[in-house]
Amino acid sequence: PLSEGYAVLSEDAGHDNATNNVPEKGGMAAFGFDPIARANYGGRSLKPTAEAALALIKAFYGSMPEHRYFAGCSKGGQEGLYLAQRNPTLFDGILATDPGISLPRLAIAEAWDTQQLASLLRSAGGSPPFAALADSFSDADLALVSKGILKACDEDDGLADGIVGAFNTCTSEKVLPELDKLTCTGAKQTDCIAKAQVEVLRRIHDGAHNSKGVPLYTGFPWDAGWLGPGWRIWKTGIPDGGIPAINVIVGAPALAAVFTTPPIAPGTTPQDYFKYLLGYDFDRDAPRIYERTNHFPNSSWHDVAARSSNLTVFKAHGGKIIISHGVSDPVFSINETLAWYSEVNSRYGGKAQSFVRVFPVPGMAHCQGGPATDIFDGMTALVDWVENNKAPDKLVARTGPGSAWPQRTRPLCP
Repeated sequence: PLSEGYAVLSEDAGHDNATNNVPEKGGMAAFGFDPIARANYGGRSLKPTAEAALALIKAFYGSMPEHRYFAGCSKGGQEGLYLAQRNPTLFDGILATDPGISLPRLAIAEAWDTQQLASLLRSAGGSPPFAALADSFSDADLALVSKGILKACDEDDGLADGIVGAFNTCTSEKVLPELDKLTCTGAKQTDCIAKAQVEVLRRIHDGAHNSKGVPLYTGFPWDAGWLGPGWRIWKTGIPDGGIPAINVIVGAPALAAVFTTPPIAPGTTPQDYFKYLLGYDFDRDAPRIYERTNHFPNSSWHDVAARSSNLTVFKAHGGKIIISHGVSDPVFSINETLAWYSEVNSRYGGKAQSFVRVFPVPGMAHCQGGPATDIFDGMTALVDWVENNKAPDKLVARTGPGSAWPQRTRPLCP
């Protein structure tokens, strides 16, 4: 947008990862010990920052901009929907990719997934070594998993092309029998997966819950992108140790310091973080994302979640939202985004598509990558919708460099 003549602003939510880093309080997540910094991170920083930019624009150009747009992915996607819900007249169009609309709950799911994967590790007492998490699945194991998912579901959309287009029909009832066919009958070999590995994937697919079976976060859909590095870097880390599991090194301090009230210091090393997640109790600890104290008058859920279906003021303002979400996103489940959209659609009488459209991207990992057509221009579509009232019926997407399908294009459908 900058090269096209837009005035552009980006912000850091009030803290810097290098400057505001306290190892004994979760490192880069140490701001979670400050209730104001926590709220600024959640989204309270957005309005004053945008208003400062608008004042600069008016001073420089002599007038306010005709239209205002927000674009972001991941936490940035969460911020876009936060704005639509809490500052609904500030922007006319919002482009949100893989939005973390339920971040505190998602952090609980990171603990859940880590515990499931760690159950595959052998330990001679105490916590298993964090580095071993990458050994829970080999690349060959995940390739077999992807093979089984494709065998079960690839053709459901009418085309066998390595993409699970009809992901909403790709159920465990279809997938698990195919994975069973790939399961070792004896000792674990490189050409088969262990029964315990299949069970772990089933539990990740079903989602985090407490001992009474109450869901704590939505599960993850079966998709072909479970084989790639974009999935591994979050869940397990890369086997050579080059990229450790982000669910642990980022997820643990975030869950402890930013999303738990009162905040907890999770230790100072990746092994400390791993131990904290392995000891996380989904009955005792999970409710603390909703707790308040005298020092923290708001819960982390209040400060950070962007889960409300109430977009009435944004809709009346004429606002438009385009959301894209990778079906193989290993951290922010598309199931959560679709559940939210279903609630929005119900609130507005089945007509939410008049101002909100969600475009699933089969195979895409978190914001990019995976066996997917993951390059597309949502910004142009958003501008056309806001300024010309032309709602996007599709986004034409293509593959990126290094894809197994050079130059492939596909429509992404709402």
